[in-house]
Amino acid sequence: MKKSKVAILKTTPATVLRDYHKLMNLADYQDCLAKDVDTALKINISWHFFFPGSSTTPWQLEGVARALKRDGYQPSLIHGCHNRTVVIDAHLGERENKQINVIEAHKLRNVHLYEGDDWVHIRDAVGDLADKFLCLNSVYPDGFLIPKRFIGENIIHLPTVKTHVFTTTTGAMKNAFGGLLNEKRHWTHPVIHETLVDLLMIQKKIHRGVFAVMDGTFAGDGPGPRCMIPHCKNILLASEDQVAIDAVAAKLMGFDPMRDIKFVRLAHELGLGCGDPRDIEIVGDEEAARENWNFTGPFKKMTFASRMQHKIYWGPLKKPIEWSLKTILAPWAYIASVIYHDMFWYPTHQKRVNEIFQSEWGRLFQNWEQLELSPDNLLEEGWKDVGAAPAQFKKKTMELLIKAVRILGTCIKEAPEFTMRKKRKTL
Repeated sequence: MKKSKVAILKTTPATVLRDYHKLMNLADYQDCLAKDVDTALKINISWHFFFPGSSTTPWQLEGVARALKRDGYQPSLIHGCHNRTVVIDAHLGERENKQINVIEAHKLRNVHLYEGDDWVHIRDAVGDLADKFLCLNSVYPDGFLIPKRFIGENIIHLPTVKTHVFTTTTGAMKNAFGGLLNEKRHWTHPVIHETLVDLLMIQKKIHRGVFAVMDGTFAGDGPGPRCMIPHCKNILLASEDQVAIDAVAAKLMGFDPMRDIKFVRLAHELGLGCGDPRDIEIVGDEEAARENWNFTGPFKKMTFASRMQHKIYWGPLKKPIEWSLKTILAPWAYIASVIYHDMFWYPTHQKRVNEIFQSEWGRLFQNWEQLELSPDNLLEEGWKDVGAAPAQFKKKTMELLIKAVRILGTCIKEAPEFTMRKKRKTL
């Protein structure tokens, strides 16, 4: 049996584009991804506001796009891919995180899955495989929909290295969550680990090739995927094995993936990938793979919001409250999340963003528009000059609050419990 392989490299802004190309080829990505079909770059937006470590970085997207083009993948067959959630505005997020800059510079298509794309019933897509699901058949007794365009496509997941209040860590496997499931993904939170395993089964069935490129230039510790303490770790990872790359990332953060990360262990036991670091082949910088960042993790200093989520999904509030999240009352939770995270937490924790902006990566992000490289020179290695220091994050609290109010309005307007009722009335 072929041994799972994870490529890992240390990087700097001066070499990051060269390093992404090297990284992907160390992980044999061209053996995994056919060149004659569409390739979706599954962008991660865990927060529509920029927060270090939370979402796909522009240099991550830039490095992957350049590597693909350099190795003969046609730009006409490459597209950025976004999902929508009830608490995240993907259109704002792609601007605030400067992902749209990269998509437009390379003239790639930009797909938002909920805006005109066709969806197909899961059993029409995977057939009898659905009988093997660990939990999705009980969560959705009538089945669920997945994007029709995914069938036969390649997909490259673009997660970051970070912790998560539901899954301890998050990465390649969790990145499929938003794209594959349709509107009512929050129904799966009580069985989130089993859900990620089921989604990996689906991916292996429907995609022509599945690959992951993970950015750890910023890495997030704490109650992620949003309210974290960011660190500059200068690490890049890539692998065809979604379980293995998540296991290696978890080990870097200081976790035992087979003990501490349930979705990794379950997927390993089902033969969907390798979750045991001892059995994973590391290529590239083996010394970097031995690092232990000793992250605190998501559970020791939880936010008010994350504590309440745990009580609702797994604790004493499950019986009296969790039922409401499957009814017309569910938008109360979306509204509460936006109010807490966007109107309170983010404006009051700007110091964390300001501090990280003193780093080279922070300055590269802030100065991105002035530092953009020619998309036609595919041999560019990176950015030797990342702009003047110290960089300052100049967002004003009032400006953030205004944006948060708009997001709150969109959250209410597009809540699936409301939109589905409107659709039924028009039938």
